Amino acid sequence: MPIAREHRWLYPIDWRELSAFIRFGRAKGRCEHCRRPHGRDVLHLGNGIWWDEDAARWRDGRGREIRRLSSPDELVRAQPGFVGIDPPPSMRVTRVVLASAHLNHDPGDNRPRNLAALCQRCHMVHDATEHRRRRWRNAFRLRAVGDLFT
Repeated sequence: MPIAREHRWLYPIDWRELSAFIRFGRAKGRCEHCRRPHGRDVLHLGNGIWWDEDAARWRDGRGREIRRLSSPDELVRAQPGFVGIDPPPSMRVTRVVLASAHLNHDPGDNRPRNLAALCQRCHMVHDATEHRRRRWRNAFRLRAVGDLFT
């Protein structure tokens, strides 16, 4: 996720190296919340459940194994009238991209324990309340500025 222009000055000069260390050195190229691998296309059901090809298992949004689901091939064969190579509509494919996330939402706090390597889904889930707060603050600020000039 690109850094917002107004926040660039909060990041250290060596942010790229620090981010690469967190994502690939410490996390070894996997999301630290759900264990999705960086740079791979992952089959998922849209609700956080995804297929881990390395372990040949379904995993939930926290990376825990789910035993009650069949393999993707068995699920495809179970769908009536499905022919083709693409996954059925109930399954989606997403390319996983890791980013370094600030766990306390403070871009100036770059301690390693405050940083986590997260895939795009986990990053959005983690930042949802902060995004909601910023949206409210920006809307409030725009209304207040509008009141000054009416």
